[in-house]
Amino acid sequence: MKKQLILSLTALLISLSACDNSLNIQPRQSIDAATALSNDQDVTSAIIGAYGQLGNGALYGTNLLLIPDIYAPDNYVIWRGTFASYRELALKTQTNANAEAQRTWLTAYAAINTVNNALASLSVVKDATTRSSLEGEARFIRGILFFELVRLYALPWATGTQNQQPGIPLVLTPSTTAEQASAQVARATVADTYKQIVDDLTKAVALLPTDNSTRADKYTAQAFLARVYLQQENYAGALAAANAIISSGVYRLNSSVTAAFRNRNTQESIFEIQQNDQNNAGTANDGLTTFYASIPTDAAPLGRGDVQVSNTFVSTFAPTDARRNELLYIGYKGGNRYYTGKYTNFGDNIPIVRLAEMYLIRAEANTRLNSVVGDTPGNDISLIRARAGVGAIAAPTLAQILQERRFELAFEGHRLHDLKRFRQSLGTLAWNSPRLVLPIPKREVDVNPALVQNEGY
Repeated sequence: MKKQLILSLTALLISLSACDNSLNIQPRQSIDAATALSNDQDVTSAIIGAYGQLGNGALYGTNLLLIPDIYAPDNYVIWRGTFASYRELALKTQTNANAEAQRTWLTAYAAINTVNNALASLSVVKDATTRSSLEGEARFIRGILFFELVRLYALPWATGTQNQQPGIPLVLTPSTTAEQASAQVARATVADTYKQIVDDLTKAVALLPTDNSTRADKYTAQAFLARVYLQQENYAGALAAANAIISSGVYRLNSSVTAAFRNRNTQESIFEIQQNDQNNAGTANDGLTTFYASIPTDAAPLGRGDVQVSNTFVSTFAPTDARRNELLYIGYKGGNRYYTGKYTNFGDNIPIVRLAEMYLIRAEANTRLNSVVGDTPGNDISLIRARAGVGAIAAPTLAQILQERRFELAFEGHRLHDLKRFRQSLGTLAWNSPRLVLPIPKREVDVNPALVQNEGY
C-alpha cells in the first residue's frame, strides 16, 4: 500500500454569489519574475501546488465528478438543490455566464499554468531522476486536465470522422498570470487536442517512477491513458494500458465495495485526491459530500442532499447487490429518496481511478475486439460481481459489461462521457448535441478574439 501524504489545497480567491451559484472562483497565481522557479524545491512546490488545485471544488473536488452526473440525469439522478448554476445544467438551460462552466475552465487553466511554469523551469533541477519525475507529474496533470476540458467544452470524439470540430486552447507555455493562460490562444481541433493529451500521458508513463507515494506514478498515467483511449474508441490501446496495470500486481481489489470510500489510499486505489478535515473541497457550499450526502435515518446530518439517486436506477440493481445495499441509502427527508453512500465525510480522500475500472475496461475492450488478453471478460467482471455479492457471468454480452460499468462506477464522474461514447441520447437530445457541451466562459471569449464560442451560446 502506498504511504499516505496529505497534500494541502492551494488557496484561491473565492467569492460567494448567494444561491445563484455555489462558488465563483477567480484564480490568480502570478508567475512573473518575482516568483520565478530557481531550484528543485521551487519546482517541487509548484507541482505539489498543482495537485492542490486538482482537489479544488471546481475540479476533482466537486465539478469534474458532479457535472457529468447532473448533466445526464435521466433515470439516474435528480437535482434537488437551490444553486441556479447546477440547476441550469440539469435542465440544459445554461448560458455563457454559467458559474460552474466559468470556474471549472478558469481553475483548470490556472493549474495548467502552474505545471507549464514547472516544465519551463526544469533546467534548474540538477538531479536527473528528480527532473524526470517532476516532468512526468507536470505532463500528467496537464494531460488529464486537457482531457477533462475537451470532454466538457467540445463536441465529442466521433470515430470515423476527422474530428476537426473545435476542441480547447492547448496552452503549453506559462503566462504571467493565470487569467492570461488561455488568452490569445485559439482552440485546437478535437483531433489535435487528443493528440496532445496522448502525448503528455505517454511521456508521463515513461518519465514517472513505479511508486511515487500518493502523487502520480507510472500506473496513474497509464490508467488515465486507458480512459483516453476508451473515449476515442481505441480499444486496442485501452486494452493494453488496462492490462499492464492489472498485470503489474501492484494493485488488488478491496474485499468490500465500501472500502475505497471509507479508507485512504487502499490497495485498489490508483489515484486519489488527498483531503483531510482541515483541507478539503468544502463543507458548506462545495465538496462532494455537500451535494451527494443526505441525512440518513439513523445518523447525524451530513450534506445538503442535492443529488438524489433515481429510484429507477436503484431498481436496476439485483436485490442482493452490495453496491445497492451498502452504497445507496434512504435519506431522512421524504422516506423513499435514495442517495449515494460514496461521499459521506468531508475530509475523506476522493478516489479518482480504481483497479475495478481497469478490469471493466479490459473486459469491454476484449469483448469489442473478440480477444482474450490477460483474462476472459467473464472472469474480469465476475471478480467485481463476486465482491458485490452477485453471481458470475461466464460469457457476458457487451450490454452486460456496460451495465456492470454503470453499477460499479456510478457517481464517479463517468455518466455523461459514457453516454456520449455509447452514442446514447439524453432525453430528446442526441449524444452529440451542442446543448451537452459547456459554454466557453463569456469573459474568456470577450478578451480573446481567437476563441470561438460553442454553438448555441
